[in-house]
Amino acid sequence: MTRGNQRELARQKNAKKQNADGKGKRNDDGLSAAARKQRDAEIMQQKQKQAKDKPKDQPK
Repeated sequence: MTRGNQRELARQKNAKKQNADGKGKRNDDGLSAAARKQRDAEIMQQKQKQAKDKPKDQPK
């Protein structure tokens, strides 16, 4: 019956790891919501401009 303890230790280790990773959570970059929204909008505009300026491949 030693596996019960092994499972419990594994659960504790995994819980600690999940808390440390912050998996699936956004990093706090110190920006307000409005500043983050503005920054993201500028990034998207740049991406759209690059996609528009990129020459399209001609079908063969």
